[in-house]
Amino acid sequence: MDIYSAKDGKLTYIEEVDFKLEKDIQKICDDNLKELFDLEVVKPQFTIQNFRIDTLAFDEKAKAFVVIEYKKNENFSVVDQGYAYLSLILNNKAECVLVYNESRKKPIKKDEIDWTQTRVIFVAPSFTQYQVQSINFKGLPIELWEIKKYANDTVSVEQIQSLGANESIKTISKKSKTVEEVSKEIKVYTEDDLLLGIPDEIKELYEKFKASVLSIGSDVKIKPTKYYITFISKSDFTDVEFHKKELKVFLNLKKGELNDPKGLARDVSHIGHWGNGDYELHFSNDEDLDYIFSLVKQSYKKNSV
Repeated sequence: MDIYSAKDGKLTYIEEVDFKLEKDIQKICDDNLKELFDLEVVKPQFTIQNFRIDTLAFDEKAKAFVVIEYKKNENFSVVDQGYAYLSLILNNKAECVLVYNESRKKPIKKDEIDWTQTRVIFVAPSFTQYQVQSINFKGLPIELWEIKKYANDTVSVEQIQSLGANESIKTISKKSKTVEEVSKEIKVYTEDDLLLGIPDEIKELYEKFKASVLSIGSDVKIKPTKYYITFISKSDFTDVEFHKKELKVFLNLKKGELNDPKGLARDVSHIGHWGNGDYELHFSNDEDLDYIFSLVKQSYKKNSV
């Protein structure tokens, strides 16, 4: 994507510049990990059994560890390296918990971590077509993110999306013992997983809601998690939890930030819940869908700044 600056109606091309070293990529990302990936740094340059992980991070919402690897060149196998890191984490859980607790005031226990959602993120200036094709599997706990730097001190970071894969990564597990072992423990959740057993009328209601939310802008993406589906622009702005008789929607706004003339949203700031934010909505039909959509847009505007 070409970048231009606009001044007095004239566009000036902004040249892309190279990162000199991998550690330059790592510093930008580690210093801004919450902003870029909504993750927390646990330990940079984390070594286990003579293997070095560039950054061990933690996803507080999923309660899961994330391995981040920074690459300046393109000479590596995404799947082979990714599953090697996943295997390393799963076989050394106690060490990961120990280093997490050393970096936090509030300790966490091993059984409080959702190891099934462990994943790997590769960050690089570019990926080959072969590497992009290699992530085109369902259930792959590996993400590719391109980072680019420009002459005007601008940085862009964008996830490479898979091409709507139909084949599961488990189909190649027989060729790799590491993939087979890791796949027994790690689970990448899909919309279908969360909709399993949900009545057709609630599924149809969700599809209407989803279409409305996706219409907000091309930057809106869907991310299924273990317990709910989240909609993300710059950060997540609404979450959907499925029930047999209704949808439960959470708005990622703090108490007092929502303008809700009809009073449909419930304040859940004082109770525990899966979704993000202090407001919860319940609905079982599309009677108030337009109004609910107007509330969702408030959260989108707040979280896309």
